[in-house]
Amino acid sequence: MCHPCTEEARDTSIKTTELRYFADTQPTYRILKPWWDVFTDYISIIMLMIAVFGGTLQVTQDKMICLPCKWILNDTCHAMPNTTGPYPPEPKGIQYDLDRHQYNYVDAVCYENKLHWFAKYFPYLVLLHTLIFLACSNFWFKFPRTSSKLEHFVSILLKCFDSPWTTRALSETVVEESDPKPVGKMNGSMDKKTSSVSEDVEASVPMLQRTKSRIEQGIVDRSDTGVLDKKEGEQAKALFEKVKKFRIHVEEGDIVYRLYIRQTIIKVIKFILIISYTGYYVGQIRFSVVCPVDIEKLTGYRLFHCAHPLATLFKILACFYISLVVVYGLICMYTLCWMVRHSLKRYSFESIREESSYSDIPDLKNDFAFMLHMIDQYDPLYSKRFAVFLSEVSENKLRQLNLNNEWTLEKLRQRITKNSQDKLELHLFMLSGIPETVFDLVELEVLKLELIPDVTIPPIIAQLSSLREMWLYHTPAKIEAPALAFLRENLKSLHIKFTDIKEIPLWIYSLKNLSELHLTGNLSAENNRFIVIDGLRELKSLKVLRLKSNLTKLPQVVTDVGVHLQKLSINNEGTKLMVLNSLKKMVNLTELELIRCDLERIPHSIFSLHNLQEIDLKDNNLKTIEEIISFQHLHRLVCLKLWYNQIAYIPIQIGTLTNLERLYLNRNKIEKIPSQLFFCRKLRFLDLSHNNLTSIHPDVGFLQNLQYFAVTANRVST
Repeated sequence: MCHPCTEEARDTSIKTTELRYFADTQPTYRILKPWWDVFTDYISIIMLMIAVFGGTLQVTQDKMICLPCKWILNDTCHAMPNTTGPYPPEPKGIQYDLDRHQYNYVDAVCYENKLHWFAKYFPYLVLLHTLIFLACSNFWFKFPRTSSKLEHFVSILLKCFDSPWTTRALSETVVEESDPKPVGKMNGSMDKKTSSVSEDVEASVPMLQRTKSRIEQGIVDRSDTGVLDKKEGEQAKALFEKVKKFRIHVEEGDIVYRLYIRQTIIKVIKFILIISYTGYYVGQIRFSVVCPVDIEKLTGYRLFHCAHPLATLFKILACFYISLVVVYGLICMYTLCWMVRHSLKRYSFESIREESSYSDIPDLKNDFAFMLHMIDQYDPLYSKRFAVFLSEVSENKLRQLNLNNEWTLEKLRQRITKNSQDKLELHLFMLSGIPETVFDLVELEVLKLELIPDVTIPPIIAQLSSLREMWLYHTPAKIEAPALAFLRENLKSLHIKFTDIKEIPLWIYSLKNLSELHLTGNLSAENNRFIVIDGLRELKSLKVLRLKSNLTKLPQVVTDVGVHLQKLSINNEGTKLMVLNSLKKMVNLTELELIRCDLERIPHSIFSLHNLQEIDLKDNNLKTIEEIISFQHLHRLVCLKLWYNQIAYIPIQIGTLTNLERLYLNRNKIEKIPSQLFFCRKLRFLDLSHNNLTSIHPDVGFLQNLQYFAVTANRVST
């Protein structure tokens, strides 16, 4: 059953929609018209009224009123001759003996042939010129290649103007200017300690980094943003994307600018033309017109005296019209001078950058710049509010608010897992930033950030009192000074994966308590950019260093850091690591891993590291290990990993390694086990799987401590 008001409501809805549509079609003309275009439009309307008024009078009233001349002398009309007598004759009416049709015919002939063309067609000339002026003024709104850009621009502009994010962003700017104190959620005494913390952070930054600006180091200053409704945030996000795409499209050309300046030039030329001939011909509009016509055979007369009833009115209208055209032309000339004098193909937001916190608003060019110049003539507030959507800082703030709305505390808690070390871990992948709700997870111990291209670590990270480990995978993070001060004191382990060495944040070299650092990425010598990792010297507490790269030799900084390293791991991804003499300086090493370094022999420099307890030479190109006899000088060596190589046999000198507890020889080409291997009586773990063994020596029974013994995937028959 239908509601009785449904039909009425539908009609009302249709009317409202029509009104809204009509209203929405007007802003393009209203906003993009500067004051001179609006003024000239009003003048054009008045001109149009003059044309309509004059044309109406000409159509509704008699065009000409003609009377014949009876007495003609020298082709001129004279008065009736005097009659004889002392007294003049009594005046009498002149009898012409013409009927009404003859008078109408004479009026039409004289109007067509003897009335001046300017007096005849004046209303139509005014109408024609006015229509040309209107067409010139509005052609850029109708030409397809420009109207589409203008309508799209105004549509985006109005949405940006009315967006709640615009109001919020500008109000935050006012708050930041009025209250420049840093905002954070560190401790109750945060404000008091801000200056000392900043000084402490600056003092801890290595000398190499002090030569760079704070921005280059990735240390930024920022205040918190407010809360935005989720729907409003999504709408603002869509606006940012629209503005980016529109900017790319419009800044490519200047067709709108060129079309506008051309139509202005046409109006100036038209103005000069109208003034040139109208001022001359306005004197040809006369009330009395002598009309000599050869129609005597039709009327009996050849000279007529005519009156043009509209002449006086037309002359007044013509003078008024000329004055309007003069004003119109002066405005057009002013417009042309304004366009020539100003660089309208460049638009600078310098004043807005100075007034607001959005110092990254870019300058615009070509048609985009020209349209904003035109908007400024209407109301500069539109440009100011529109600029918010050109700022990356503003977009980042919005992105952060949207993140906070999307990633609630409950959703984040569901993503927390326990890693292999039984630590609470949160992995954030391909987000636009770090949700602020992350910092409410006070129990978090490991934070992984992967493929987050633009992230800034805020001071509120100090709430994560249990945080000890952080992963930055392809995430060149920036950091605020208070957050850096917190991480300096608390962070113990840091994993960084990068494509370009410039992605390594320089602030990591200020982490004085960092004990474990993992670097994965391109550190090849060809780039000659080892200077970027020279800051490693500042990490005095560093105990573990892992490098997964493609080095041809060890950087000097690694050698310098190695003085206090306990574990060094190099995974060279198959690239040959040639110069290893500097290893002998790392006297405190207890663990050494040289994985996939394309080593053909065991480096001699290893034998000088008397504190070594574990050596891993996995996945190299070792074919012989005769140097193994030198391992007897490493009295603390308990673990030797020679797996995934090309070793064909085990030297008998292996029996000198009496302190070995774990031995990995799997994934080689070993065919026989020497009996001397079983002199290593402390062995608890022995892996000989995936070799070419055919038998197991009976002396294996001497390994009384053996707990794990693997001979899988061999050819053992005995």
